[in-house]
Amino acid sequence: MKYKRLMRMALIFCLLGGCSSPAPAASETPADPAAVSEEDSGRVLIVYFSRAGENWEVGNVAKGNTQIAVEIIAGETGYDTFRIRTVREYPLSYQEMLDVAAEEQKNNERPELREEIENFDDYGTILLGYPIWWADMPMAVYTFLESYDFTGKTVYPFNTHAGSGEAGTVSKIREVIPDADVHDGLAITGKDTQNDPDKVRGILQGWLRENGLTAGE
Repeated sequence: MKYKRLMRMALIFCLLGGCSSPAPAASETPADPAAVSEEDSGRVLIVYFSRAGENWEVGNVAKGNTQIAVEIIAGETGYDTFRIRTVREYPLSYQEMLDVAAEEQKNNERPELREEIENFDDYGTILLGYPIWWADMPMAVYTFLESYDFTGKTVYPFNTHAGSGEAGTVSKIREVIPDADVHDGLAITGKDTQNDPDKVRGILQGWLRENGLTAGE
């Protein structure tokens, strides 16, 4: 009887909240792997190719048209930048540059690049800028695209041109990096970057807003 009485008392005590399962220690709570990947996917890098020297309709310039556009974007957003530079530099003469570029296209060359991005995996979004040469990207941009794994990355192309628009380059980018999400491109008239930077700034600001690429978004 005494044993039964003790058991009933213990049962009543538990029912009233006196018994509970021990809480798991903090170390037993699994880490959320998505937290790290989401943080990395939010990082944005501006990659671009640009050439100074003699340019179409603007004469000799200290900064290439695409570089000016990149500096506007970086100033608006604070994003990191990486310039694609080749081991073999292109001629300052516009006509000589065109001759070299035509030869590279004809031979489907992949010019050697001077630097590489050591932490490319840290960036989830790439803004890719380039001029249009002979209705295509400079072949050095192909070298860059083929040198990295773009799986799961988001790419926003933009270019400067002298009247040819994006010249079908967005489709070519999609072919080279099929595992990336490549958005439609933005084409900017090259001479406007030199002669009317305020106009170009407005175009780029609108493009950044439309794609949710402004700082803090």
